[in-house]
Amino acid sequence: MSEKEITAYLNKIPEERKSYFTKLRETVIKHIPGGFEESYQYGMITYVVPHKLYPPGYHVSPDIPLPFISIANQKNYIALYHMGIYADPKLLDWFTKEYPAHCTRKLDMGKSCIRFKKPEEIPFLLIQELISKMTCEEWIQVYESRIK
Repeated sequence: MSEKEITAYLNKIPEERKSYFTKLRETVIKHIPGGFEESYQYGMITYVVPHKLYPPGYHVSPDIPLPFISIANQKNYIALYHMGIYADPKLLDWFTKEYPAHCTRKLDMGKSCIRFKKPEEIPFLLIQELISKMTCEEWIQVYESRIK
């Protein structure tokens, strides 16, 4: 993990988004199951399965650890990238059904990207539940069976 890169990234976040981004990061850190490590990949703060737990790494770039969740401050939104949602239809179904109970804004989502254009409306309780739903071991199993 590169603390320097993460610190530099955090320092570049605009002041009006900083508290929301910090809360999102703290939510991930507090609720992600054991085994995952915070890292810096692809210009984002990323939570990965370290090589010590999954030596093959990410099939696209085996020299980097297997990514699971990333958070990013994009130009027009804060993003949460959750590879479990992309790879596990049951998890995606659960999340899309739960979302309206936590947020009045329409879900803005790509394959693994959940976009929050209004940071003050980030559904932190839902995110904390989502973060805790898949262990490191479960992510490796899903990854190997559906993506790799």
